[in-house]
Amino acid sequence: MKKCMILSTAALALFAGAAMVSANDHHEIIGPFATPMDVTKQCLECHEDASRQMMATSHWTWEIDQVVNGKKVKRGKKNAMNNFCITVNANWPRCTSCHVGYGWKDADFDFNDESRVDCLICHDTTGTYEKPGAGAGMPAGYTGKASMDKKPVDLVKIAQNVGRPERDDCLACHANGGGGNNVKHGDIDTSLINPTKAVDFHMGTDSLDFTCQECHTTTDHQIPGNSLLVSPDGNTPVTCVGCHDEAPHGESILDNHAKSVACQTCHIPTFAKVHATKMTWDWSEAGKGKKVEKDSHGHKIFIAKKGRFTYEDNVTPVYRWYNGSAGAYTLGGKMNPKKVTKLNYPLGDIKDKNAKIMPFKLHTGKQIYDAKHRYFITPKVFGFKGDTEAYWLNFDWVKAAEAGMKATGLPFSGKYDIAPTETYWPINHMVNDKEGSLQCLDCHGDKGRMDWKALGYKADPMMKKGAARF
Repeated sequence: MKKCMILSTAALALFAGAAMVSANDHHEIIGPFATPMDVTKQCLECHEDASRQMMATSHWTWEIDQVVNGKKVKRGKKNAMNNFCITVNANWPRCTSCHVGYGWKDADFDFNDESRVDCLICHDTTGTYEKPGAGAGMPAGYTGKASMDKKPVDLVKIAQNVGRPERDDCLACHANGGGGNNVKHGDIDTSLINPTKAVDFHMGTDSLDFTCQECHTTTDHQIPGNSLLVSPDGNTPVTCVGCHDEAPHGESILDNHAKSVACQTCHIPTFAKVHATKMTWDWSEAGKGKKVEKDSHGHKIFIAKKGRFTYEDNVTPVYRWYNGSAGAYTLGGKMNPKKVTKLNYPLGDIKDKNAKIMPFKLHTGKQIYDAKHRYFITPKVFGFKGDTEAYWLNFDWVKAAEAGMKATGLPFSGKYDIAPTETYWPINHMVNDKEGSLQCLDCHGDKGRMDWKALGYKADPMMKKGAARF
């Protein structure tokens, strides 16, 4: 196996090198601060290019230029639709709590203000930096809401102890997207902060002990790798062959499989190994009860304002052909309420020489759509006390739809219904070593896990002649 650089030369210079003074010097020169933006302003006195570099990334813009469904579009977290809390539009203070900026509370946020870049969210080493869940990206103590500002963060202490981003910095947001630990991805949760090799061989503290940057190599704050839902054209891939050879096994049968089967398929037999992940979300059940219901593991499986869910752990993935890009539903796109709408879906098939069989988490949902216009609605679900439009406060889908669609810029007919959807989440983490990987009969034979017909085969290719691509 080849050894990857943890950080590029440019990134090392930013994080710990020529421009950065020592920790002791930071203690002498940092602070005091009246606002979080003042922290950034002082950072920029030495790290002059840092904000501009960050502002050129999708972590800041929440969108990138892509080709999706054959069209050039700007797409990202800012305007993609999912089947969890559905959309950023009209729900900014809640959704932007994980933005790498300060104060994105509505559509008028200034993306050109360098002082609004949040340096601390990635560079905190104290473990005390907190951005409340509805604070529009402002840290505790600076949101302007008393309920969130009871325990303000110590900006001076945190700024005096900045350092290279560690796993817990990345996972503070990426593990908790969607409202809780491992809700969305399935293979990214807080167990990766300090995992054993049984959880993830690469990141295991008893094996290789990789940082996130070992694979997501960083230059000028550009971090490769995006969610397939928000970046379906696959323009910043992180692949296994960045470190491993195309034929790494030294065994012809296995290396021939590797031409058609992604490394992850064999090396990630299950995901959600430690913490269960959300597998279904049914908005049609919202508002139909008051009592919170929990499953045997303590997960909330019914909440009045959100509907009904299911959770699973040690999940066997679904398998699809994947050539590195995907199709996706776009806002305003026509849908058929009698069919399942794929909000994103991997591209490739058995005839595609660039495609490989890849594991995915398949998340299914039921969500609101416009019954006249036949497109999905971007409802306003979040609001502070006194908001007359937010569904979570008033349980009024019409008002929530009117406000949300106004923010999106699409008309709402006043008529709505609920339709089924699904989203695909590639499984890349929680890798097993060779001893823990799938064996032949895990996929082939009478009890194999593969749905061969769904993959385009007439039957198991090891059972029927002429069907195999292996």
